[in-house]
Amino acid sequence: MAEIDIKVDDTVDITDVNCPVTFVKTKVALDELDEGQVLQVHLNDGEPVNNVPRSVKEEGHEVLKLVDNEDGTFELYIKKVGD
Repeated sequence: MAEIDIKVDDTVDITDVNCPVTFVKTKVALDELDEGQVLQVHLNDGEPVNNVPRSVKEEGHEVLKLVDNEDGTFELYIKKVGD
């Protein structure tokens, strides 16, 4: 797995839920962070990896990086924008 040089403030694993709950859990975790903090989201391929990054951007947050773990899961790094 590639070395990630992003300071992560919190993590959430949404591999156990389906859309739209994937985004809801991500949004709740982001709401608990302060502006500028970074959330790492562990998510599945398919709908979650297609929908969560798009929804996060629509909310005005910054997607820093999306890493393919090559096992059907991804790591999504989101920087919270606004409070």
